[in-house]
Amino acid sequence: MVPRRPAGFKPPVIVRPVTLAPPPPARPAARLPAFGVRRLLGTFPALRHRNFRLFVGGQLVSLVGTWMQQVAHGWLVLQLSDSAFIVGLVSALGSLPILLLTLYGGVVADEADKRRLVLWLQAGMMLEALVLAVLTVTGQITVPLVMLLAALFGVMAAFEVPARQALVPELVGRADLLNAVAINSMTFNVSRVIGPAIAGVVIATAGIAACFFANAASFLAVIAGLWAMRVPSHDAAAAPRRRVLPAIREGFDYIWAHRWPRWLLIQFALLTVFGFSFVPLLPVLAKDALATGAGGYGALAAAVGVGAAGGALAVAAWSGRMREGPLALRTGIAFGAGLALLALAPSVPVAMLLLALLGALMAIASIATNTTVQRHCPDALRGRVLSVYAWVVLGMAPFGSFQMGWVAERLGVKGAYLLGGVACVLAGAAIAGLMHREARERLAAREEEG
Repeated sequence: MVPRRPAGFKPPVIVRPVTLAPPPPARPAARLPAFGVRRLLGTFPALRHRNFRLFVGGQLVSLVGTWMQQVAHGWLVLQLSDSAFIVGLVSALGSLPILLLTLYGGVVADEADKRRLVLWLQAGMMLEALVLAVLTVTGQITVPLVMLLAALFGVMAAFEVPARQALVPELVGRADLLNAVAINSMTFNVSRVIGPAIAGVVIATAGIAACFFANAASFLAVIAGLWAMRVPSHDAAAAPRRRVLPAIREGFDYIWAHRWPRWLLIQFALLTVFGFSFVPLLPVLAKDALATGAGGYGALAAAVGVGAAGGALAVAAWSGRMREGPLALRTGIAFGAGLALLALAPSVPVAMLLLALLGALMAIASIATNTTVQRHCPDALRGRVLSVYAWVVLGMAPFGSFQMGWVAERLGVKGAYLLGGVACVLAGAAIAGLMHREARERLAAREEEG
């Protein structure tokens, strides 16, 4: 007999667990290749920024053309003059305006719309390359005209270089600045590999003028990239107007007040004068010392770029695990030893290996010095501080080209390389000793105060 339930009784609701059918297995994510997008952005976080991608892409194409012109330019001057001294002199004239004007260029960069300034200067450089191409193809080119155009290019570069370098932090921010500097250097040096290799073939098949035409066309890429950027508008009228000389002095004062930037820039100036000026004499090394032609010269120039690209890649990949100051100092000394060894190179393959090493050391020293100089630099001073860096890196080049050409005219190109390498080693060792003594004096002063 079933018991009777009281009125109003409601049986409890039993909720049974519902077992949901398992979802269909997710499609496995496609494996990215070893150097796929994730790996690329992990190593180069600055590429996450659209404006910086446009900047780097345009720069890569433009710099390939620039290196094509650089190779063709040296070969043209050597053909017109048959003189190592004239080759060095033309290079010096191209860099002399940077020595005279780049500090003022830094003041302009701090006050102007950097993107627009770089865009118009790139357009001017394109016009210069086009004029050089037309004069060459029509047979009207002469050494004095080459000198005039080189000087004109140098005037534009004196304003373009500090503005372009000061533009980079606006595209990526401070967090990705070191990585952006390394990518810039790698772009520069990858183009140094591609440009000379193409130039050697183009000179042999289509002539020197074709390289100049290609360079003029390549500027369209960087101009288009700058035009497509989305950046906040710059109010030039709101920028404070500064007296030129006091404004320039503020950039020097910042560097002089900081130990590592001060000593590294002194070392870099000496490296530029006695060491880095080996590049303009590569045509002479190829023709006179190694008895090779335009193709061999292109291979030697490309070897420098291969090494430099590798050095920049190493800095980008290991940027969080190194101290830039000591790294710059040591690589400068190692560069001097490598340049002295280049003077003993018996053949093109050996010279290419040594040039690749020199390229890597140049790139590492340059990136480490650049980053050390602007690591804590205030934004309002960035253009002027970087103009001091550019003044040292590029403005000292006329002295380097002049002295290297002068020595090569008397002792041969290998003699010039040997003396330059020894000078770089001695300069680096002296600076290391002075820095060590300064550090000990500071430590002793702190202990006395304590």
